[in-house]
Amino acid sequence: MTALRGDPSRDTCFIIDYRMVRMPDFALLFLAGIIAGIMNAVAGGGTFISFPALVFTGVPPVIANATSTVAALPGYLAATIGFRRDIAALTDAPLKKLSLWTVVGGAAGSALLLISSNQTFALLVPFLLLLATVVFYWSEPVRHLAARWRSVVVPFGLGTLLPVAIYGGYFNGGLGIILLALFAMWGMSDLHQMNGLKSWLSFALSVIAFAIFAFAGKIVWGPAAIMSAGTIMGGYAGPAISRRIPLRILRLLIAAVGFGMSAIFFWRLIKGV
Repeated sequence: MTALRGDPSRDTCFIIDYRMVRMPDFALLFLAGIIAGIMNAVAGGGTFISFPALVFTGVPPVIANATSTVAALPGYLAATIGFRRDIAALTDAPLKKLSLWTVVGGAAGSALLLISSNQTFALLVPFLLLLATVVFYWSEPVRHLAARWRSVVVPFGLGTLLPVAIYGGYFNGGLGIILLALFAMWGMSDLHQMNGLKSWLSFALSVIAFAIFAFAGKIVWGPAAIMSAGTIMGGYAGPAISRRIPLRILRLLIAAVGFGMSAIFFWRLIKGV
């Protein structure tokens, strides 16, 4: 399978993982990784950048989604380390059980992605991106609405976590916001603890997804490495940037990217690209 475009007779290319990566594609993947890392560190939504960037460089949709999940791993790990004290303070949460359920759901979602054809997944992508963007942009009302269900939802319940984990294994976009809404339904209120638990469960889910995708050969390692390097840089830069740009402005920019990417993929779907 030729995952990336590249003509060594016409373009400057890098040979990575036995595939030609054109210089413009190399730059796009690295820059997309930086931006995605910043977005994930500040407010979430990095998938709105990383997944389309991989698709635009010629990676098939299913493999692009798998590779995007892998590229996000370093950022999730860094965030988990940053929130380690908040995670340790979660004395009421059954962390081991939540981690196990997340891994099981993530494995199921990843397996579901593996049996999806590129045509089927490409059909779903615009709707998944749009859903993730809507949830992201209206995350505060979503969390407040979810909190109203605290009296009828079992705290830390498998019945609510498992569907979210399956979604995360299948398509990682907007997972963080959906998890925060779920935690609000469980009755959690400390945002730092919620972010810590979100980071840890996202990391656990990504690890199992990474193992499954790698075993199935659904990862293009060169682009994943390029994007991961950018994600790490963006993750380090994110906190400093967040202090200089108002969160409301950042959220508007990220939402604009999400809606814009959704529109592009709807256009690609209509045109049969």
